[in-house]
Amino acid sequence: MGAGLLLSAHDVISTKITWSREISRIVYKRCASCHREGGSAFSLMTYAEARPWAKAIKEEVLERRMPPFSAIKGFGELRDDRAITQEELHLIADWVEGGSPEGEPSLMPKAPDFTAPADKPPKTGAEVVVDGRLELKHPETFVGARAKSLAEGASVKAVAQLPDGAIEQLIWIYDYKPKYDQAYYFSKPLSFPAGTRIETYPAGGSLALLTKK
Repeated sequence: MGAGLLLSAHDVISTKITWSREISRIVYKRCASCHREGGSAFSLMTYAEARPWAKAIKEEVLERRMPPFSAIKGFGELRDDRAITQEELHLIADWVEGGSPEGEPSLMPKAPDFTAPADKPPKTGAEVVVDGRLELKHPETFVGARAKSLAEGASVKAVAQLPDGAIEQLIWIYDYKPKYDQAYYFSKPLSFPAGTRIETYPAGGSLALLTKK
């Protein structure tokens, strides 16, 4: 999060949205894997920790800088989808503009269990790089994708056109940030027959599809 935009302690409360009931659940789901004690960023696990940063949180999520998950929700099906939803964006914005009230502490959700083993990503084989258009010469199964030689701030979409003409959306990486580069895994392996055309756009948008090992 940015270092500015700290919230005043004297904001007028004008919303029924509270930290305890709505906002803590969003933070625990989308942010807490990093923003916690022992995590890679400062903690936002409690109201006392999060409230001073409320306006910064709002700015970061509205600008889609946080959480650092550049794949657009709904364009392809991805596992471990940390992208914040439009409804969650509205809740955060309304909470901040309404004075960021705490609410009833008894309504707080259970804190995430960071000791539980995380799901392991699928094993991957070779990368198939698509820069514009690629026709598969033989059947392939893909388990994920990542940006390839993509400039900072650039975006790339990828779709597959099957031999029967059907179109399947694969992934849309938006406003790419090299420091947050990562592989995005499909919710299930995607198998395509020979003759399938994989297309990326706009021009210059290069993508690596990760094959199943």
